[in-house]
Order: sequence, then structure tokens, then C-alpha cells
Amino acid sequence: MTGTPVSDWTTDYDVFDPDYVADPFPVWDDLRDACPIAHTERWGGSWLPTRYADVSAIAHDIEHFSSREITVVPPPEDDISSVGFAIPVPPIDSDPPMHTWARRLLLPWFSHRRVDEYEPITRELCNRLIDGFIDSGHADAAADYAQQIPARVIALTLGVPPDMADTFTGWVRDVLEFAHDEQRRNAGRDAIALYLMEKMEERRTEPGDDLISVLLHTEVEGEPLPDMHVLGTAALTLIAGVDTTWSGIGSAMWHLATHEADRRRLVAQPELMATALEELLRAYSPVTMARIVTEDVEVEGCPMKAGDRVLMNFPAANRDPEMFDHPDEVLLDRAVNRHLAFGVGIHRCAGSNLARMELGVAIEEWLKRIPEFRLADGAEVTWAGGQVRGPRTLPVVFP
Repeated sequence: MTGTPVSDWTTDYDVFDPDYVADPFPVWDDLRDACPIAHTERWGGSWLPTRYADVSAIAHDIEHFSSREITVVPPPEDDISSVGFAIPVPPIDSDPPMHTWARRLLLPWFSHRRVDEYEPITRELCNRLIDGFIDSGHADAAADYAQQIPARVIALTLGVPPDMADTFTGWVRDVLEFAHDEQRRNAGRDAIALYLMEKMEERRTEPGDDLISVLLHTEVEGEPLPDMHVLGTAALTLIAGVDTTWSGIGSAMWHLATHEADRRRLVAQPELMATALEELLRAYSPVTMARIVTEDVEVEGCPMKAGDRVLMNFPAANRDPEMFDHPDEVLLDRAVNRHLAFGVGIHRCAGSNLARMELGVAIEEWLKRIPEFRLADGAEVTWAGGQVRGPRTLPVVFP
């Protein structure tokens, strides 16, 4: 169900509504007061908690809320790709005990040590991108910059060519941004699967120092990992490592382009970068995940039934005035900031170290070379929403 205007956000919300995607914050404020956990029949039906306490409690309650389906739009009943099978994405779509060992295999690839190796490469990349437009005095800070960084960095982890970045970006957008378009979503997912399957075959005989190679030659309890597990983990790394991070970078760039005082303060006081990054992550958290109710349970008076979908609205939780003073203000020096931008509980983002590094480097290198910039006159900023919210076009000008 879509296309019809929302008449009551408490009982009929639409996470793909264009006005909601562009500016969801007033809706969340109203829902917290009127009905902190909203419900809708759109997109297969779901619940939408908006308070920090509720989102956090549900995330921690793995007994009643499963991660077997994490998308905001449920897959069709016959959800089989053109490659002939459904594609899991462990560990994010698994529950314990599988989740425990699947996550343990992935964590070393996003450790501080590994991320430190990627940082100089990321700085060089950011400067190379800036070289391409700095003399023109204008750029699309989303398409020309934010969207170009994560795909090239995650290519290092997967051991795939960085010049595939634009192709990866297109596939990931199809899977996440256009999840409500079944044909486009499936085409993107299948393209990712077929490409990664080809790389898996190459790595069997010619392994390298990359995630795919290592997983193919890893054993769990004396048995090699199933090919489907390797494929799914590689697909997750690509999908989750690209759109979420570029959306975070793009949102930060939008804020700095539209808030002159914050931009100039960060340029003048670079020592604020650490707290500023956390604050930008809090204020513009990009990701909403889903959970599936395993058995009937009541949450804050809401009778959730087995099989119901719950949208883990981390972005709304991060704007909850019960948790954050002045939640709708970006305070670059906010000292206490227990935000949920990376989730919470056992499924907290495994790639948070990498995402933080990319966000910080992207902002630092831009401000070093382009300390003064703003939205272009008459510019139209477009946003994507649903599973991941962030700007897709962000025209800016600078001296």
C-alpha cells in the first residue's frame, strides 16, 4: 500500500513518503507525544517505535525479536533470486548461536588495526576526489564526494577493483534505496550475488589477503564455511559498508553547508572533531533496521503478534528529548552522547570503526581545502529514505 497521502501517522505511517524522507523529525516528535510506537499496514505492516528506551529495549530482547528479516519492506513469499536461491547476509540476519560465531569471523576485518591501514588510503582518495572539482568552484558533495568514498574503501576489504565503485554504488542503491521497487531491488541483489560468486571461484585457486579468500579457507567446528555463508557475508560487507557510510558523510556535509557557524567553528577548533563526529552521527543517523516478533508480546501497550515487523528507528531514538538535551540541535562539543547510530545490543554495527574513520577523514580533508562552502543558490537537495536516509544530490559552491 503506497501512493495515498498519510492521514494519521500513528496508524498509517509511510517510511517512503517523500515529505517524511525529506524531513522526518517533526513526525517523530509528534509520535513520541501522541503514540510512541506507531503502526501501519503499508509495506506489509509494521510497528515504529520512536523513543530511545523502547528502541533500545527491543534491540536487547533477542528472545521476542528476531533478526531473521532486517529489511523495512518484507521480501515476497517467493523471494528467490535469478541465481536460484535466497541469499542470506550473516551475521546481521541471524540469531544466536549462529550469530555469535558469524560475527566473530567478521570483526577482525574492521578492527582498529585494519582501519588504521585504510586511513592513509582514504585520505589520498578524498584529496584525489577534491582535485577533480576544486578549481570549478562547485560540486555535488553527495554524488561527487560522499558517494565515491565508501565503495572504494570497502573494495579493499573484498579484494575487488576500486574502479567498480560506481557499479557497486548502483547495485547497492537498487537494493536499499529502491527496496519498495521489487524489480529493481531484485536486479541489484542478483547482480551483487553473481559478481561475488565469480570472485569466489577466482579466490578458490588464487587466494589473496581479502575477506572472500579468508572466509573460503576458514573452518568452523572442523567444517569449511558453506559457500552461501561466504557469499552472504561478502554481500553484507558491500551493501552495509557502502550506503550507510556515504549517507552519513553526505548528511554531515549537508549540515556543514547549511550551518555556517558550526562549519567555521570546526575549522577554527579541529580539536572538536571527535565529539563533532559523534554528534553528527547522532543527529543524522542514517539506518533503520527491522526485527520480527517471535511470539506475541506487548510493548508499551502495543499488542505485537508473532510475525509482526518492527522497524528499529535508531534515528528517532537519537532525537528523543528524554535521552538528549536539546535533541534537535547539533552541539559539536556534546560531551555525553550515547547515541544509537550504530545500533545497540548483539547486532551493533561491526563496521563502526571503519565508518567513523571514513566520516572523519572525509570531513577533515574537505575542510582543509574547502573551509568555506554553502548550498548553491536554488539548489535542490534530494534525499533517499526507508532503510537508509541520506542526501543523494547536494549541490554546493565555494570560492
